[in-house]
Amino acid sequence: MHDDDLPDVPTSETDDRFPSGTWVGYFIQWNSRSRTELDLFFKDGLISGAGADWVGEFIVKGRYQVDDGKCWWTKRYLKGHDVAYQGYAEGKGIWGLWEIPQIAGRGGFHIWPKGTPEGDAVEAEEAEPVTTVIFETV
Repeated sequence: MHDDDLPDVPTSETDDRFPSGTWVGYFIQWNSRSRTELDLFFKDGLISGAGADWVGEFIVKGRYQVDDGKCWWTKRYLKGHDVAYQGYAEGKGIWGLWEIPQIAGRGGFHIWPKGTPEGDAVEAEEAEPVTTVIFETV
């Protein structure tokens, strides 16, 4: 049997919502957006990868579900702390919340495959300032 006779076996996830490769995006902390870039690999419900942002370099390990798009992973900074992420892939990237339980820190995030039209539109919007509305209770 020759290699040409073997069936094609995917080396990564075939669902369009989970393409392996470079992803870009942001997380919201202290009322501002912080850019992040990650190299992610999706296969058989597992997420792995690495990246960097203003805090430093990190590795990513987690899981995803094709049936509902749910994802969760841990971002572990090489010289620091862990951050828990939970979100959903809906065709225009992954949206969700991050949390650092030890300090009760949390916020939103959005990441998308680098170079996608939807991602380019969001990146253009990224220049807009984040407005915070504070409600006072009486």
